[in-house]
Amino acid sequence: MPFHRIEEWQDGFFHAVTLKSLGLRIQLGHNAGETCRHPSPAFHDDFVVIDTHGIHELLRARLFPATATDPRTAATFAVLKFFHLLSFESKVSAYEFYHSLARQSDNTGITPIRDRYSTFLRIVREWRNLRSLKRAGRGHDPAGVNATQEGELALLCPACPHPGKNLPDGWEASNQQWMYSVFLAIDANFRLKRRAISSDTKDPGLSSGWGYFINENHYKAYIANSSAVIQERSTCVSHNAVNMADTKISKGLAATGVGTVDCARHDMKLANGVGDLQKGERYVNMDYLVFSALSTFSSLKVINFSYDIACQWHKKLWGRVPSLPLRLQPDPVGKTFRYFVPKFHLAAHIEACQTMFSLNWSPGVGRTDGEAPERGWANINRVATSTKEMGPGARRDTLDDHFGDWNWKKITSLGRVLLRKVTEAVRAEQEHHIALSELEDSIRESELGASSLAKWREEIETWEVDHAKPNPFERRVDTMTQAAVRLELAKQDTKELEDGTAVSLHSEVSCSILISTGIDLEHAQRRLRADAGLLGQHPTDTQRTSILTRSNALLRRIDAWTTIQTLYMPSVANLRANRLIDLSSDDDDDSGCPKPNPNSGKAEDSQLLLPSEICDHVPCDRKLLEIEWSLRLAQAHDALNECRTHIRLRRQLVQFKKHHIRGQNPNTRARKTLDAVEQRLVMSHAKYSCARKALVALSNHLDRVGWERKLQPLTRSHLRPMGDFAGQTQGRTIMSWIWLTHGISNDDAESLQDALRVEWCKARARHNRWSEEVRLLLEEMRRVLAFFNWQVQWWEDRTSLRMLARLEETEGLIAYAKRQAFIRRRLSASFREKWKDVPALVATGMGIDLMGNDEDEHPCLDIPPQEDLVHDDHY
Repeated sequence: MPFHRIEEWQDGFFHAVTLKSLGLRIQLGHNAGETCRHPSPAFHDDFVVIDTHGIHELLRARLFPATATDPRTAATFAVLKFFHLLSFESKVSAYEFYHSLARQSDNTGITPIRDRYSTFLRIVREWRNLRSLKRAGRGHDPAGVNATQEGELALLCPACPHPGKNLPDGWEASNQQWMYSVFLAIDANFRLKRRAISSDTKDPGLSSGWGYFINENHYKAYIANSSAVIQERSTCVSHNAVNMADTKISKGLAATGVGTVDCARHDMKLANGVGDLQKGERYVNMDYLVFSALSTFSSLKVINFSYDIACQWHKKLWGRVPSLPLRLQPDPVGKTFRYFVPKFHLAAHIEACQTMFSLNWSPGVGRTDGEAPERGWANINRVATSTKEMGPGARRDTLDDHFGDWNWKKITSLGRVLLRKVTEAVRAEQEHHIALSELEDSIRESELGASSLAKWREEIETWEVDHAKPNPFERRVDTMTQAAVRLELAKQDTKELEDGTAVSLHSEVSCSILISTGIDLEHAQRRLRADAGLLGQHPTDTQRTSILTRSNALLRRIDAWTTIQTLYMPSVANLRANRLIDLSSDDDDDSGCPKPNPNSGKAEDSQLLLPSEICDHVPCDRKLLEIEWSLRLAQAHDALNECRTHIRLRRQLVQFKKHHIRGQNPNTRARKTLDAVEQRLVMSHAKYSCARKALVALSNHLDRVGWERKLQPLTRSHLRPMGDFAGQTQGRTIMSWIWLTHGISNDDAESLQDALRVEWCKARARHNRWSEEVRLLLEEMRRVLAFFNWQVQWWEDRTSLRMLARLEETEGLIAYAKRQAFIRRRLSASFREKWKDVPALVATGMGIDLMGNDEDEHPCLDIPPQEDLVHDDHY
């Protein structure tokens, strides 16, 4: 009632007036209806209350004052709760919210509104801090707020392993330690910058290291002592995160971004796992953050790190650990530390990294993708504009609060999310179990296959225990490129000359040289057509001269070559003169490269009539067919490798442009670079299609079979990165076939056997990862329920922990603790109800009997859920 907006009828219409002007006074410290004998106005009778109905000049009971002594401004709890929740969901800034209230009070500008914006900022900041302390139970601790420990205000992930909270008795002795391992995802965000405004002295944080940000004083002291350390350069692909860590532009910035450590499986921020970056993503910063967050899990035996530059970061990690503060240095004795690259980022790494650091092929990780931080950035990046202008303490407090809300939403959604994941995992495990069984059955059909399968199984099991052993996912048969095939053919010519068996119709050009030169001319024609097609409608004289000069030179080369060609292939003269073969159409090639026009008379459109083009029309020497077959097979593999390289490069450039390029000119240059890479990809695609078309024609005359399995028809839809599975995932194997082949060998049988071994290893790994995922999810469900039970007991213990002088205050403490315990019971009951059918689903899908387990060992619990809480201040 005191804050309602009223209007008074005057002059033929309603005028807005205040209740104060009509004589309303609110006396604090007295019950309603009582009269104060000695009333005293608040600070010269000048008091502003901020409320959702606007900004009013009146006194109010139950408000949040700006100061504790002679306050002149207060905000109602209602407006603070509303802004607090609205800032989480819409990321609205305090400036936008406050001025919306001001306009709601008076949108004409006629009646000046007293500016209390800076005061509102202070109130909001104190509100955030007090709410975090209250929710962490600090008000129930007799030691008070000052006894708060680092990371104590952070919300823990209930599904992660926490010894003493949600792990079973005797877990340390289990031989299944991967079930109790923690997954840490590491990343940096360069959107969350902060300008060089204010300082820690002028704007200290209200919760120094109590939440997700680390203790700034300790952190900066360590960074200052390590400032002279130079970061080594990447030996993988040119990782900007590694190579540019010391050179990232930081002019005018106090922080270029933040580094974070998340729970990789449940997308939650970890206590003391966030810190500012002074330059780039330097190891000295990330090491401190990683081991600060890891201190919460110091007693676990298996630690899994996921980092997009893990292949470089882990190399000298343990050489850098002794430089960390002693309290952050882990004891590695009896522990296993594993390093992975997130699945989306893995495709940009070299081939060796793609197997060594793959979450798909390593045991004990389930279907973890390692991309948790990336999903969180989309949420927090929306506050980057407002936090960039804040002082250091205000920014840390604000981001801490947003991270806490993110974690709370993740916690409350665990019931639905884990149920969806386990349902999907059971179905996928079934599918991959069937696929693996069918593959193994087909391999066992021969004795060699059965013995090979046993050998492969032994190799992969050995590698899973010790990664220093040979990696079974890597190809072991050397590939043969087009250049290697030409060298081999030249060696054969040399041997024939030495043996006196060589039959050459030209003193300088042998059969192999003729065919290889013809293939080179074919590629030169393709390049010239593509370049001519890029000229546009109005080319310059210089551009036209360049194309014409190249065309003339190419025509002279073709004329010289066709003269020699008629010696080895006499029938081509008649075919060429009468144009008896139409080569203008190629429906299998959708590369986008310009097609030849035989009627143009241009050099780039001339018919070369190689053996593969005429063998279906006229007889052709088998030796020529054999030579072209070898060259075309190698050409197809070369072109496919080029496509892979261009796709990786294109993906890297797109990511770099997205995260680092700003402004019109830099974007234009980046676009030109991307267009150049795209044109190369088109050329490689066209080269592959041409080579495959030749192989199809030659195989009919040479009785070659089996090659189509590795060299399938290539379309534009196949030219996507390894991490892009057209809506599916790597674990489902719905991926472009181009990433499943890696060249040819001298011995096709050996190559096929090697390829089969790799594919069996991958099929086995896919099935095992889904099987592990089911078991991990069941364990995580159990841990969630156990964690809630622990929290219930923890809050119930708070009810008798502290007694205050005033009875009503003690009752308030008890009521709040009971409410928090009740919320955890409700969440637990709700999750149990959602998960009641999971054991039957798993038993049916995987053939595993979980129903005989103890009730606490699986998520099927029959406690019925209670009715939902009214959505008020439930947390």
